[in-house]
Amino acid sequence: MARPAAAGRRPRRRRRRHRHHPRRAGLVRRRRRPPDRFRLLDQRTLLVITFRYHLVSVAAILIALAAGIALGSGPLDDAGDTLRGDGGSTAVDPAVASFEEGFAGRTAGGLLEDRLKGQSVVVLTVPGASQAEVGGIVSDLQAAGAEVTGQVELTSKMLDAADRQFAEGVAQQSAADVPGVSSATDSYGRIGAALARALLADETTPADQTAATIRSAFAEGDLLSTPTPPANLATLAVLVTGPQRAGTADRSTVIAALAGAMNETGKGVIVAGPSSSSTDGGAVKAVRDGAFATSVSTVDVTDSAAGRIVTVLAAASQVDGEPGAWGTSRSIGGALPK
Repeated sequence: MARPAAAGRRPRRRRRRHRHHPRRAGLVRRRRRPPDRFRLLDQRTLLVITFRYHLVSVAAILIALAAGIALGSGPLDDAGDTLRGDGGSTAVDPAVASFEEGFAGRTAGGLLEDRLKGQSVVVLTVPGASQAEVGGIVSDLQAAGAEVTGQVELTSKMLDAADRQFAEGVAQQSAADVPGVSSATDSYGRIGAALARALLADETTPADQTAATIRSAFAEGDLLSTPTPPANLATLAVLVTGPQRAGTADRSTVIAALAGAMNETGKGVIVAGPSSSSTDGGAVKAVRDGAFATSVSTVDVTDSAAGRIVTVLAAASQVDGEPGAWGTSRSIGGALPK
């Protein structure tokens, strides 16, 4: 029979289990945590690692992109310009351009005064030519004393080799009695001779019926347009071209052939364009490398105010019977005529 508990005695406390490792003295055995807690910690740790990996990946992409942009706008871009021949594609500091414009404006009068007195000029343009450059050249021609008879644009159809036979047919039909057209030995020789008869003469004279007929036929055939119809036949032609662009080499060859054929009439032709026009594929380059390099004057700096003055000085030199190539370091005549 169980003994009754003594009155007033406190109940015995349950003894704690000894935490020491049963087989290793001095080691304390850690309590096991609930499995759920381990699972939550594992998930949290996995989430942190995934997020860090994501950040590193994004950072790597951004660094690679930044490096690509830096190279593209730096040495690789310069190399691309060299390969394309885009010598004139570099942006100019507006402050420098303003200075250059102002300086050219102050010095143009002394350089150009009466250099083309008594001469007349028809300005020819092609698709891609800068209207600002054309306007500057017209102003400088007038400052030199020349009469600008008008402005004529040669269309893409005129300059497309695929339309050569059509343009030749128009030239032969509208200028059949013109000696240069009948005696020319190639298509663009005949087309250029017809254009020369429509726009040029040895002396400044009113445009006659033959010239009007040829111009009308070429305009109806969409081979040229006349923003400012010439009232007179001019003694000189300045053909303003645009920058070199990919795929324009054939067009540049046509421009060179037309300029060479027209050069036989009046005082001749000057082909002028921006700096890239004298690189491979450009129209100025095509003239300088062609059969008319020593008879057709060229200028490759119309994208500067000073270069437009050089274009007028080249026209004066052409009138004096001293054609040449002037402008950039690619020009054998130097910066400007002597």
